Formats: sequence, C-alpha cells, structure tokens
Amino acid sequence: MRVAVEGCGHGTLHAIYASIKKSCELNHWAGVDLLIIGGDFQAVRNSKDLNCMSVPLKYREIGDFHEYYSGARKAPYLTIFVGGNHEASNHLWELYYGGWVAPGIYYLGAANIIRVGPLRIAGLSGIWKGYNYNKPHHELLPYNQDDVKSIYHVRELDVRKLLNVRTQVDVGISHDWPRGIEWMGNWKALFAKKDLFEADARAGTLGSSAAKYVMDHLRPPHWFAAHLHCKFPAVVKYGECSESTSKEGTNLVQSGSSDVAFARAKNNDKVDIALDDTPPKLPTPARNEDEIDLDMDDDEPIKSSSAAMPGATNERPSMPPASEIQPVPAEVRAQLPASFTKSSAHSSMQLVTHPEAITNKITRFLALDKCLPNRKFLQILDVDPISQSPSSTPLSHATPQLSYDKEWLAITRVFASDLTLGDPSSHVSANRGQAYYQARIAAEEQWVEENVEKRGLLTIPENFEITAPVYDPSVGIGTREQPREYTNPQTAAFCQLVGIENAFDASEEERDERMKSAPKAEDTRSGEGRGRGGRGRGGGRDRGRGRGRGRGRGYR
Repeated sequence: MRVAVEGCGHGTLHAIYASIKKSCELNHWAGVDLLIIGGDFQAVRNSKDLNCMSVPLKYREIGDFHEYYSGARKAPYLTIFVGGNHEASNHLWELYYGGWVAPGIYYLGAANIIRVGPLRIAGLSGIWKGYNYNKPHHELLPYNQDDVKSIYHVRELDVRKLLNVRTQVDVGISHDWPRGIEWMGNWKALFAKKDLFEADARAGTLGSSAAKYVMDHLRPPHWFAAHLHCKFPAVVKYGECSESTSKEGTNLVQSGSSDVAFARAKNNDKVDIALDDTPPKLPTPARNEDEIDLDMDDDEPIKSSSAAMPGATNERPSMPPASEIQPVPAEVRAQLPASFTKSSAHSSMQLVTHPEAITNKITRFLALDKCLPNRKFLQILDVDPISQSPSSTPLSHATPQLSYDKEWLAITRVFASDLTLGDPSSHVSANRGQAYYQARIAAEEQWVEENVEKRGLLTIPENFEITAPVYDPSVGIGTREQPREYTNPQTAAFCQLVGIENAFDASEEERDERMKSAPKAEDTRSGEGRGRGGRGRGGGRDRGRGRGRGRGRGYR
C-alpha cells in the first residue's frame, strides 16, 4: 500500500492534504491509499470544543477540521489518526473504541487494532505521565483544568489490552515516542538539534514507557510517532537478526520538506535512497508568529546545559553497580503514594512469554514534525503487509476498506467489564496475568467468529453522524462555555455489535445535573477551577456518584 505519514496535525488538514498532492506529483504517483497522522489532530467541531483542548487561550485557533465535520469539504485521502496531548478531548472521548470524526477520517480510539486493506494497524493514543498511568478514566464533562490535561494521559488498562495481542501487526502508531528510541538512531544529531532532549534521554525519561512496552511486544515492521516536533528515524532489532532476514518491505519515495534518511531495505545490506530530495513548495497554514512548543506538558524537561550536566559526554550513561544501590526501607515505602509503587503491568510483563506468532525482528521507527513550512513533517512510502490476512483478496486501486480485527474484538469483550468511568476514587482491576487472559480471549474469539465474522460484520461501517453543533463564526473562540456530552451513535453501534455495555451513554437528566457543577469561567481561567464528583459507570459495575474533588491549574 502507498501510505503517507504526517507528524502532528494541529488543525491544518488543508495544508496536509495539499502537501501530499504535491509530493505525489513530484514522484509521479496518482495518490496514496492511506494517510496516517500521529496525533494532535485537533478535531474541533465548534468554539466550545476548544475549552476541552489543552492549549493556552492566546494560542487557540478553530483550525479547518470543522469544514470536514460539517460536510463542506471531503477528505481526499482515507485518513486515520491517534490522539495526542492537544485534542478536542470531549469529541474523541465519544469514540473511545474508535470511529469516524468526519467522512473518510477515522480516529483509532484510546487503543485499537484495525485492518486497512491488507495492513493490520495498531494505535495507542495519548502521552505518558506515570502518576496517572494506573488510574481509571475518571474525566467526565464538564472538565476542570486538571481534567483537560489528565484525559490524554495513557492508562494502563488500555496498554494491557495491547499487551495481550498474540499475532503480528504491520504498523504501530503512537503520539509520544517509545522511551529509549532516541538511542536507536543518530542521537548525537538529535541532541544537537533539540538540546532540551539530552538531559531527559540520559536520565531515561524521554518518551513514553507505555509506547515502548507496546512496540517491544507487537514488534511491527513500522512504528510512527510525532509529539517532539522533529524528524527522527531509528531501527530497533529484536534478538539475533540482520536486515537481510527481515520479512518487511519498505520503499521510500519522497518526503514533504524532507531529507531522505528513511531508506528502504533490499538485497541484503544494500540501501537505496530517493534520488530527488528537492522538497515540494508547501502551502503555508495559518499560524501564530510567536509560536510556542505546545507539545510540552507543564512538567516537561527544562533546558539542559553543561552547567546542569557537569562532565557530560557523548557516551550513554551506565547504571551504578548493584552493590552501590541502597534499597528504600520498607517503612519509607509504606508512606509513598500509590504512583510510586510498581504497577502490576511492570511485574507481569517480566513473566510474559513473547508470542510465537509475532515473528518480525526489525522495527523501523519514524517520527515526524508538524505541518509548517521548512519542517520535515511528511513521508510517503510503500508498506507491504507481513501479517496474516483473513482474506486473500488483493488490494484494488479503490479506497481500501477499514475492517475490525477479530482478535482485538475478542480482547475488547474480555476487558469491557474492567472499564470504570467517572469516579477518580475507584481502582483499576489488577492485572491477572497472561494465562488468565489468553484463555478468555480464545473463548471470546469463538464468540466473535460466530456472531460477527460469519455474519459478515467485520467491515467497519461508514456510519458517521454529526453529534455536536458545527462551527458558528458568530460564537467567538474566546467563549468559556463548556460543551455538552453526547452519546455517539457509532459507539452505541459498536457496543451492540460486540455485545458489551455502552458505558459512554447517559441520560440527559444526568448530564444536565453534571453541567450544573461546571467550573465557573473566571475560576477556570485563573487556575482556581472547582473539582466535582465524578459519576462511576461502566463495565457492569455498580453505578454511583464519584467522591473526587480537584483544583484546576491555570497556565503560567
């Protein structure tokens, strides 16, 4: 398949699609079969959605997605994306299991595996924050300032589902970089270009532990990411392997505003690169002249310097001898908050046997920038599948179909009862281990085969519907009014298809009650937003009012 990969979207679909068209013209391609966007898509439908996006008020823009949402424009290429840390989170929350945000534009959900034509694609949304990793999804509208940030932090339950996949995928997508990936590429050049990264990389805190867990488990031939606003290729090798033994096939063509470092492997170690690396002239999207780096959370790294790192060298640091590491006394450990405790995911992963059906030995990683002039934000390439396809039907020249993945639907059924929403005081169910889950997933695959596959229902329906009002220019983007929560018909249909409760549904009376507790506009802006009790719901558990309270944080 011919695939275009773009880094952060940042609400610039017009420019992204125009750049793909220009790159295809330069390479004599009629077009691409699929566009992958690595997060910060910003599916903003109207001005109120902006109040659910983690962006300082002075940098807010309505973007151009609303034109695709309303039907004024149609996506020229089939588009899929994962969520990042600058999203209209209330919109994406409607589609937790994945769904169409507009005709031809599909969000992969919090975690998902789908098939696009012959390709089996895994996605993980959000960024890593360890203090929220083991928490439930407690955020419900109306959001305070803490909710606006925590809602995009990756949760262990979603990662646990991906870690129970037992068969090969072709492509992995995350917004955040897998932790440690910087050491698998030209890290000297990376640190010279992005000097803020070095201190965190040497401390082992750059990137997402969750994305690393998933990438190392799934081992796809390709992994794409964004978030850090630079182009960076790397190669991860698993076990004893060489380029010549990899089953993966990659054919680089032209990258928009790019160098051509992402090469193709063929015939042993011979490497071909594109001969024409003249970047296409790109359309200039609307932007703020005093651009800030929106992809850094409040507690992201500070600028490094030689004073901050005395004696820093170009070599990777080594761990001190075990004899020099002093254990933390038990009485001290008992006083630490839960976030300091090793999660069950960490311990269980050490005991997991790597699936025999996941055979790929080389993962080619590529991170890309956001769509701005003279940035390396776009790559177009051929991607050949190595996963076992449920159908031998060859890819036609028509737009490829999106299909549900049988194994993933089974995993969704197994974990549906563990999903609890709206109650920050609740606890996520413990990880019960590989043997427990695999027996149940196998049984649920039989259910999926009988009730979905044999009934011809694996094709993802093109059932997009408008839920929230479309953008009205008369409502300024400075409005502080919170949007309402909507039950998305796609989520309802998906839950019915796989036979699980729709935990994302609620009565209008219940939503009205929650909207009455919305943080006051002036409090939210100043950082004194009031917390509110969440509604415990989902997964067949007892429903009840949450007891959580919180304080909003203003932007400093």
